[in-house]
Amino acid sequence: MTGIYHGELRTEVTHLRSGIKIITDAPLDNNGKGEAFSPTDLACAALSSCMMTLMGILARREGIDLAGLRSEIVKIMDNNPRKIGEVQIIFTHVNLVATDAQKEKLKHAALTCPVTLSLSEKIKQTVTFNF
Repeated sequence: MTGIYHGELRTEVTHLRSGIKIITDAPLDNNGKGEAFSPTDLACAALSSCMMTLMGILARREGIDLAGLRSEIVKIMDNNPRKIGEVQIIFTHVNLVATDAQKEKLKHAALTCPVTLSLSEKIKQTVTFNF
């Protein structure tokens, strides 16, 4: 990855292998324009994406069709110092065909993903599974 600061609190990060770019902007409540994801938004999005990826790996191994799994992500900021205080994620899959044991395995996979394990224990992670 490479990154560049464009000024006006805007950054751009490029994934070298694919060339895909992500733009960040400071949020409105922190002197920014709020026209793109903030860096803390990306941290929360990364948590959700990592959890879904680990559930996807398990689902593939168990023969479960996980396509259509959705997440709703809420970021709650703390002040003094300004940091992520809590991430709330609700996972929903309305037509999941899986046994209760497989559902428990999916939950465990999500809750032990690399991003979950990398975030500070001071960040509360409230995760709900609707399946």
